[in-house]
Amino acid sequence: MTSNEIRRSFLEFFQKNGHRVVPSAPLVPGDDPTLLFTNAGMNQFKDLFLGREKRDYTRATTSQKVMRVSGKHNDLDNVGPSLRHHTFFEMLGNFSFGDYFKAEAIEFAWTMLTEVWKMPADRLVVSVFKGEHGIPRDTEAYDIWRKFVPAERIMELGSEDNFWQMGDTGPCGRCSEIYYVRGTGMDPEIEVWNNVFMEFERSADGTLAPLPAPSIDTGMGLERITAVLQRKDSNYDTDLFMPLLTRIGELAGATYGANPQTDISMRVVADHARATTFLIADGVIPSNEWRGYVLRKIMRRAMRHGKMLGLGEPFLHEMVAVLAREMGDAYPELRTNRD
Repeated sequence: MTSNEIRRSFLEFFQKNGHRVVPSAPLVPGDDPTLLFTNAGMNQFKDLFLGREKRDYTRATTSQKVMRVSGKHNDLDNVGPSLRHHTFFEMLGNFSFGDYFKAEAIEFAWTMLTEVWKMPADRLVVSVFKGEHGIPRDTEAYDIWRKFVPAERIMELGSEDNFWQMGDTGPCGRCSEIYYVRGTGMDPEIEVWNNVFMEFERSADGTLAPLPAPSIDTGMGLERITAVLQRKDSNYDTDLFMPLLTRIGELAGATYGANPQTDISMRVVADHARATTFLIADGVIPSNEWRGYVLRKIMRRAMRHGKMLGLGEPFLHEMVAVLAREMGDAYPELRTNRD
């Protein structure tokens, strides 16, 4: 399956199961001063989780544009050496706003992975919250998972792995992750899906208060699941990145995969070109402050690695045509704002 087919099949599965397909929110949060950039699929639904807003649907599914370059979720320094970290990526998600909860969310995830995408069930391992910091063990999620996997493939982990929050304040909850055991590469076991059971709102003093209704926020990085389904150990070996890496190689007279040090620089340029293009398409302009400063930092890091590849002239703009061609169907703003 191509990455475009994977994205489409995910949205179609949840649409068939009563979810509204909602367009990706911009990378710039519209009305949330607590966030520098959209860092999760649930950001645009924050007020729905908090009970402050009502819409004409209680189930949604998205492919959300995400940036993680600041604060708690900051992957910038890992980009290049890592085969799976990115500044910009796509988060596939399904959401319930007081509709279904743990049992349905877990079954949806299992069905999507094992029946729609035909992933081998015996290579999937799951985790649940073990209980920590006064928050009880997620016995309910454990019992639900026992219907699908044996006890030896259920890990019990603490807050660092199995309690999710978008920031220091706001909606949060215990979560259950799904890992795929591929047995090869730098990440022989890799997380592919996270079911967040939204139960609480964290206040500025750290207090947890129950949400008006238990809800579901799930996320799965398209880049990671594409690597798994395309049987690649590296996200950069998939069709999400190879067209960019090929173009970079043409400009630099290099071949991706031929030199480990050169490969790091090529990955940085490919990742940062995506981030730059999507940020500018959403109206962010390089500047000395706030979001524009982060964009400039990303661009400068890409340019520095471009120089390491021998690219002495401007080259980042050459990536825009590749992205508009490969991703413009899913994100029309790349073509609309191409100039």
